[in-house]
Amino acid sequence: MNIVHPSIERNRVKELAHEAGLSVSGVGPAESFGDELENLLVDRIRNGHLDGFHWFTEERARFSANPKNLHHDARSIISVGVPYWNPDIKHPNDGILRGRVSRYAWGRDYHKTLKQRMQHLHRLLEAEIGRSIEARHLVDTARVVDRAIAARSGLGWYGKNTMILVPRRGSWVMIGELVVDIEIDHDIPLKPKCGQCTRCLDICPTGALVDDYVLNTPSCISFLTIELRGAIPREIRPKLGDWVFGCDMCQEICPYTNAAYHEDEPTFQPESIDHAFPPLHWLIDMNETEFREEFSGTAVMRAKWEGMVRNAVVALGNIGASRDLETLESVAASHESPIVRGHAAWAMANIDRDLAQPALTALKRRETDNHVLDEISAAMFND
Repeated sequence: MNIVHPSIERNRVKELAHEAGLSVSGVGPAESFGDELENLLVDRIRNGHLDGFHWFTEERARFSANPKNLHHDARSIISVGVPYWNPDIKHPNDGILRGRVSRYAWGRDYHKTLKQRMQHLHRLLEAEIGRSIEARHLVDTARVVDRAIAARSGLGWYGKNTMILVPRRGSWVMIGELVVDIEIDHDIPLKPKCGQCTRCLDICPTGALVDDYVLNTPSCISFLTIELRGAIPREIRPKLGDWVFGCDMCQEICPYTNAAYHEDEPTFQPESIDHAFPPLHWLIDMNETEFREEFSGTAVMRAKWEGMVRNAVVALGNIGASRDLETLESVAASHESPIVRGHAAWAMANIDRDLAQPALTALKRRETDNHVLDEISAAMFND
């Protein structure tokens, strides 16, 4: 029996996507990416570039290379995006020691926003063709390679920082996919336009961009401040600067992203300036309940309370002064998390080891946790 699949022109799809609040879109096939993508992902895993993502196994990599594993009747994939660049919000020059949050996490959690708008697009498509459409709404967490789909659909091209660069928006775009069982004519993939530029590689503080188009995840600030549970490697902590959630440096330096067109998108506006540039002492003093109340509904929740306090302590150690040693000493002495206490000891020494020595010595006498004791010893003796 031959199944007749409904069809629609891609320009009409883009009009409906825009109506649904998805201002950029492209259409590609739902076919497997084949051996090329599978082999690339497996190579990244075997070379340690994805260490820390224990769930991203070779088996998952191979599964992810074929979108039809998630939707067997898929005929097309609509790749969609919502730009979030807002040049009007800047770091306040108010004398408060503040951390930095990656722009995508300033406002409402993008997973919810994109899924709601893709569901709206789904309904519009069904109304347009006059029948139901079987679809999958995918945002970041499904077993597909979002950026590969976006590149194949012509939404943008891979930049050397591994981000998708969208014309006139750069990489300031949240992306998702609508996998559908309808025929749509495809967009043509865009040619990469990075040329000889290596600004993103050159500016990365930790050297995580080890080559053009190759990111070593374990040394990426975004991974370290969001995904990593436990201790941040000591040798990398000074390179985090004031970042407490994510990092935008390789995006901000990109000529295409730097020239991004501004679209007003209230959903991604921070509720307050403190959600974009949180005061470090405020974060450090927060208990878990206060953290949840403050950041509920935002992507910052991904780092969890312990992770955000750990990150704030490291940032204070990087940009603080001797007047902040008292705060850090209090954290090192009494915080319920051994991870936070250990990072506070490091931060004290990073600000002024000599001045912090008496306090570190006293902390060492009282501490019972082996991890924290190791951190204090390393802080005292510059290990």
